[in-house]
Amino acid sequence: MRGDGGKALGAWACDELAAAAGPVCVLVPVGSLEPHGPHLGLGTDTAISEACCERAAILLEDAGLSAAIAPAIAYGVTDCARGFAGAVSIPAAVLSAFVRAVVAGFLASGVDHVALVNNHLEPAHDGAVRAAVSDLSRAKVSVSCPLSRRWARTLDAEFRSGACHGGAYETSMVMACAPDLVDDRIRQTLPEVAVSLSDRLSAGDTDFRAMGLARAYAGNPAAATAAAGHDLLDRLARMVVTEVTEALAKAAV
Repeated sequence: MRGDGGKALGAWACDELAAAAGPVCVLVPVGSLEPHGPHLGLGTDTAISEACCERAAILLEDAGLSAAIAPAIAYGVTDCARGFAGAVSIPAAVLSAFVRAVVAGFLASGVDHVALVNNHLEPAHDGAVRAAVSDLSRAKVSVSCPLSRRWARTLDAEFRSGACHGGAYETSMVMACAPDLVDDRIRQTLPEVAVSLSDRLSAGDTDFRAMGLARAYAGNPAAATAAAGHDLLDRLARMVVTEVTEALAKAAV
């Protein structure tokens, strides 16, 4: 394993980045400021993306790339959580413009590839991230998000059910990577909320309360474990590595 895997971009000197061995990949964690029930912090999605990037960077370094983790994009389209304290949503067009500017800046600085790693799963948010780079070469930029059917099927049963907002799926990962964001006393008392967000969104609901998420979570947070979280983060890291290496393989053709 190479020593710089998982190193924050802000800790690299410019000469160090310019002299990095192998293709240089910058991983950009994308998240949101959004309620995830009474037991998880508002920065849940961002924390998951950051942890995913840390693990993916180590794997990319092992594959011969130089990988650095950029500061997170920690605000997004969070319309479904409107009305709950702490929900901060920005317009999709604003998010797209900002993401596009960040990616363009990295590419102009000589970075070989920018990987956008998104774990805020509101479809409009994912769409805005993808729209930002839709006309750029995949060799230069990739988007990794478990909403993609290819990756969704590699995750746990709760995620595949769609009842996975602040439930066991996300809570397990936060317990593994940022336990300070979890109120474990409250977590253990929460009843399961068997509401599939994917089904409710397909039915036209765009508001957590209208979907039946009275406390801004769905799924079964009481069933979460740190061990399950480590496994899920490893799976998400492999998603990122695959997206990046496939994209760079296209550049080599």
